[in-house]
Amino acid sequence: MVRKEISAMREDAKKIFMAGLKAVEPGEAVRRYCSLEGEKLRVNDKRYDLSQIDNIFVLGAGKAGAPMAKALEEILGARIKAGVVNVKYGHLAELEKVRINEAGHPVPDQKGIEGTKSILDLAKRANKSDLVLCVISGGGSALLPLPVEEVSLEEKQETTKILLECGATIHEINAVRKHISRIKGGGLARAVYPATLISLILSDVIGDNLDVIASGPTVPDSSTFQDCLSIFDRYGIREKVPASVLEYIQKGAKGKVPETPKLGEPVFENTQNLIVGSNLQCVLAAQKKALALGYNTLILSTMIEGETKDVAKVHAAIAKEIKSTGNPIKIPACVLSGGETTVTIKGKGLGGRNQEFVLALGLDVDGWDQIVALSAGTDGTDGPTDAAGAITDGTMVQKAKKKGLDPWDYLMNNDSYHFFEKMDDLLKTGPTNTNVMDLRIILIGS
Repeated sequence: MVRKEISAMREDAKKIFMAGLKAVEPGEAVRRYCSLEGEKLRVNDKRYDLSQIDNIFVLGAGKAGAPMAKALEEILGARIKAGVVNVKYGHLAELEKVRINEAGHPVPDQKGIEGTKSILDLAKRANKSDLVLCVISGGGSALLPLPVEEVSLEEKQETTKILLECGATIHEINAVRKHISRIKGGGLARAVYPATLISLILSDVIGDNLDVIASGPTVPDSSTFQDCLSIFDRYGIREKVPASVLEYIQKGAKGKVPETPKLGEPVFENTQNLIVGSNLQCVLAAQKKALALGYNTLILSTMIEGETKDVAKVHAAIAKEIKSTGNPIKIPACVLSGGETTVTIKGKGLGGRNQEFVLALGLDVDGWDQIVALSAGTDGTDGPTDAAGAITDGTMVQKAKKKGLDPWDYLMNNDSYHFFEKMDDLLKTGPTNTNVMDLRIILIGS
């Protein structure tokens, strides 16, 4: 491969990102696994005889809910009796049979509660001879807000806030959330039973854990009420959580209210849970595009977590190693990674984890020729901004100085958005209606 200009490498990085994005387009993801073969509905390796089905319902929640439901309408047409799917405001598609209910995300609102009640009501309508198709994607947890009657939405939110502040893990937070919800932790599967349930899932979590995605409304819950009390004690918050929450969980631990459904229970007898889109699929499609563009490729991991600036430093070190020694792959090279990092906010600026990653990496590769970095969220949104992410190269610091900008100051103030806005290096895709976490692309030229 001949040496490419830095501008051509930047365009390559964008093409690689868009190839990854296309692979996890929600409608495409559903169609890849579902098709109609005469009277048989194929879902991956299973076949469902629709001549034995009375009614088909479509339910679900998440940012990708509308295009996923649209794909099901295109496959099944008039066979669909009715449906309700909760989506984030503005994440729409034109549908005929399925009602799209816009609701609050990431902060749940009353519209979300009303939509979830409708979803649960329709689920309970399904009989043994009916088929329920459920579409789940990123944001599904916030878009399915329906606490048990003893707990208000505000009390549930306060509990989540306390758990976050005390340092509880996502699994611990989910354990508590499931036990004060009517729909999470297998609650939807319980409502649908004895009808057949097929759940099509677009994963937005590290490791694609089914019980974590949208807090697992259609999968068995391995946690218990007693686990929730242990979590409260572990972090010393038993006295801090709202009294109604503690009382309800204590009742559950004493067996006075039903546990969440567990593995092996009858409610999951007729349930198929299938991941139709994931970060790995996105990264693999990006790899395929990079190879087609002439780059040797290396996938670091699709499970990268941790502080964004630290992750950027590691990626920069790998890029420098490749540039200097040809290890672990020869140039021209493309290093890919996925997952979701975190930003510890200390400043008062505007940005997101992807923009901060690119800014930090740009500082680390200052002066290094032919290194390009792009990082972006597959949902088209990075933090509270209208950008999906950003792109930069080894000349970032030099160009910034010419504009009178100090990149380090912007990084310290967590103000990556305004920095890249002035550099004209923001990556804007608009809402993509999908969400499989982030994609990071590092190109090292010859």
